[in-house]
Amino acid sequence: MICTVNGISLHVERYGNGPVLLVLHGFTGSMENWRPFVEAWQTSCHVVLVDIIGHGQSDKPADWTRYSMKRAVEDLRGLFAVLQIEKAHVLGYSMGGRLALSFAVAYPNLLESLILESSSPGLDNDIERQERKRRDDLLADRIERIGVPAFVQEWEKNPLFSSQQSLPEEVRLTIRAQRLQNDPIGLANSLRGMGTGAQPSWWEHLAHLEVPVLLATGELDTKFTGIATEVRSRLKDARHITVPECGHAVHVEQSKIFGTIVMEFLNKGGTKRGSGMESGTYI
Repeated sequence: MICTVNGISLHVERYGNGPVLLVLHGFTGSMENWRPFVEAWQTSCHVVLVDIIGHGQSDKPADWTRYSMKRAVEDLRGLFAVLQIEKAHVLGYSMGGRLALSFAVAYPNLLESLILESSSPGLDNDIERQERKRRDDLLADRIERIGVPAFVQEWEKNPLFSSQQSLPEEVRLTIRAQRLQNDPIGLANSLRGMGTGAQPSWWEHLAHLEVPVLLATGELDTKFTGIATEVRSRLKDARHITVPECGHAVHVEQSKIFGTIVMEFLNKGGTKRGSGMESGTYI
């Protein structure tokens, strides 16, 4: 279905009944990334998939300021109103995790819990943030110049995804096919508007979050595992699960484990404070 919020159209799909689980994909992704989990998750949740602005079948405005993190948060708020969602568990991967956390900071009363896969609260150093913004803008310009196929070929060489080389060829080809469906304007403006360098830092806001939080990272992704460790230390009610033998995209590289972790959290830790899963390495 298409939902019109704040003057743009967002592509949304809904499955199952029960507590709402809103799921947000990463940069270059779409709701298709979550398709393998829907059958299991919808047995106990009302799963809501959405293509973030600039991705999938959602709108891709030419004005990059329309992609700011603040406006993306307001789009989610509008989506809650259109879909008549009072509260939701929100899950986000990478860029989607940054959007999920931004939404939690802005509208904590709308969350039941928060699940962040391989994500961060942004950069708290102004110089680092400015440098990252400069690099993101250069990459955005490059995407528009060389086109999506050439960009995807380069993007797949990102060290964050090196562990995906061990995935079956069929899986890698499926991921590539989905990435190739992207529009250069949508990707470029997404970087300019809601890239890590463009978004505000939420580090100082973590201590004020009251909802239960699950942090999931892959053990081979040492950068984001370290970030999650620090994030957990600042949150009131958080668990950090490190998944063995995978990198940045835990839901791709260890999909069965990831799906189980999410359901265990929602059935225990995500719905009853202080109970359920412990932090540590998933065994």
